[in-house]
Amino acid sequence: MSEITPAPAASRRWLTLVVVGLAQLMVVLDATVVNIALPSAQTDLGFSDGDRQWIVTAYSLAFGSLLLLGGRVSDLVGRKRTFLIGLVGFAGASALGGAAATFGLLVAARALQGAFGALLAPTALAVLTTTFTIPKERSRAFGVFGAIAGAGGAVGLLLGGVLTENLDWRWNLYVNVPIAVVAFIGAAILVPAITREGARPRLDVPGTVLVSGGLFGIVFGFSHAETDGWDAPLTWISLAAAVVLLVAFVFWQRRASHPLLPLGIVLDRNRGAAFLTVLIAGAGMFGIFLFVTYFLQVQLGYSPIQTGLGFLPMILMLVLAAQLGNNIFLPRFGPKVMVPIGLTLLTIGMVYLTHLSLDSVYVADIMPPLLILGFGMGSTMPGAFQSATLGVDRSFAGVASAMVNTSQQVGGSIGTALLNTIAASAATAWVDAHAKTATLAADAAIHSYTTVFWCSAGLFAFGAVLTALLFRRRSQGLSLSHAAPPTGELAVAH
Repeated sequence: MSEITPAPAASRRWLTLVVVGLAQLMVVLDATVVNIALPSAQTDLGFSDGDRQWIVTAYSLAFGSLLLLGGRVSDLVGRKRTFLIGLVGFAGASALGGAAATFGLLVAARALQGAFGALLAPTALAVLTTTFTIPKERSRAFGVFGAIAGAGGAVGLLLGGVLTENLDWRWNLYVNVPIAVVAFIGAAILVPAITREGARPRLDVPGTVLVSGGLFGIVFGFSHAETDGWDAPLTWISLAAAVVLLVAFVFWQRRASHPLLPLGIVLDRNRGAAFLTVLIAGAGMFGIFLFVTYFLQVQLGYSPIQTGLGFLPMILMLVLAAQLGNNIFLPRFGPKVMVPIGLTLLTIGMVYLTHLSLDSVYVADIMPPLLILGFGMGSTMPGAFQSATLGVDRSFAGVASAMVNTSQQVGGSIGTALLNTIAASAATAWVDAHAKTATLAADAAIHSYTTVFWCSAGLFAFGAVLTALLFRRRSQGLSLSHAAPPTGELAVAH
């Protein structure tokens, strides 16, 4: 069976983009906006340094492990209904966290945020994918969406600093409520509810259990490595279990009559390259946000607001590059050219950052690489987002969109653990190799940042080569897959 989706008017489509963009911004910035509020929350609620990381980890564990399930639920239940439920749930969890009087309640609220975020994020991208079908409009829309996805972390740092300094740490959570209310009203009016034709498809329960468990193991394993080290047994047990579960998931998808994630979605060359791009960008960008933040606040003495403002040129350049790339360069050259160029710019920006020292000044030493990094990210993410969802059958738009978010989340978790471990090891080695001086600790920190920036540069360079080889040439056609869904996977509602 098939579905016929009436094309909404142009003004309605662009208003829908605003609604979807608000939801995406809310989910992305919540991964970083709470970080700046942590010291104040710790003082207020009285939890230990060891417990502090659970405020961040609870969100990432729920979000990362449930993304594919959330994407598939939007395919089965309907995208409008799922989007509205996700907004209500995310707002409710945010209000609960803002009002939390105990550490346990705050962790529970963060986990609920992650769960509803896993419902909301892939649905937002699926709504965008099925709303913008005209190529030129699609490019512009994905330019905006990609810019939001790339800049959300930096926006979170800026917003977190403003809210924490001028109001209270709790407003880092409360701020989601008015955003969600506006997005809910807009979605209720603008997003069409499409009637399903035919029988309701069934959820692949074994596949859901296997992949959710596998993703949980990956995120938990790398998070545990960050806090307890790579020699901790639980780290390797979690990662080994994740590998076993994900391998079992792949085998199950090959024989399931109602697969959660048809393997053809991932194995298509352009989509596979796009997912790898998002994963690599998610891992490498961690080095920008966290360690540049440390450098600005610890070494240069910036306040949280000053630190957030320091990232503003990068955000503006990212938005500019995303619009230029999607409207001019990507239609002309395709992702095979634009994505590797973007990753190469990210490599150059990271190499530039390796020259930071205690004598660095913002205008000459920090702003130029941030501008390069912003342009690189703006050239990379929108093209990857477009390629990841282009040509996917409507019945699987939600789960294909979830793969984009899953790649970004897993990449971020891997980057967090690996780069933190590398930084700690580099700092320790520097201290052991040098005599004690008044600036030893600061010099060791600078050395650890430099090491991380070199590693991130190498990761981006590897991504540039890999994507240049994987993406199809424009003469070979776009990644279009219009094959009918498997038996029982009928067209579903949005």
